Amino acid sequence: MRKLENSELDRKSIEDFKKSDKTPLILVLDDIRSLHNIGSVFRTADAFLIEKIILCGITATPPNKEIHKTALGATETVAWEHHENVLEVIENLKKDNVLTLAIEQVESSVFLQDFKVEKDQKYALVFGNEVYGVAQEAVAICDGCIEIPQLGTKHSLNIAVSAGIVVWDLFQKLNWPSKI
Repeated sequence: MRKLENSELDRKSIEDFKKSDKTPLILVLDDIRSLHNIGSVFRTADAFLIEKIILCGITATPPNKEIHKTALGATETVAWEHHENVLEVIENLKKDNVLTLAIEQVESSVFLQDFKVEKDQKYALVFGNEVYGVAQEAVAICDGCIEIPQLGTKHSLNIAVSAGIVVWDLFQKLNWPSKI
């Protein structure tokens, strides 16, 4: 077994990325404090051809040296926009028939492994602050909530890790559905 060289990875150019069909996922980041977390989510979004990222509240925006440190150029490929109010963003997404899902531990949440995707549906995944999670007001107006099961003594994950887990799960369910 041999590790592949960068030249063997068949990477898209920025132009090719922008022309590519996108995964019908929008990532909403609300009040994310860590610039490295923001950059990591951009990098994950690039990896899975995510449609766009919506940055809300105090979440910093590109160009930013600290975001770039972890995004490694993904801020140049992934579409993004900034809005002050996450509640308005969620309401507008819902008006556009985007299913809005908070990634949070709440009553009646659906565990990630049990969440079923619909092929013709666009989804918005709402991720919240590193300390407080998704604001209760945002949870209340989302169409539903997905919870990542956690079995240890800690019942929280870093937002960038959570985004990676949920994006991968929905990406593979959308692209390679189970034959069962």
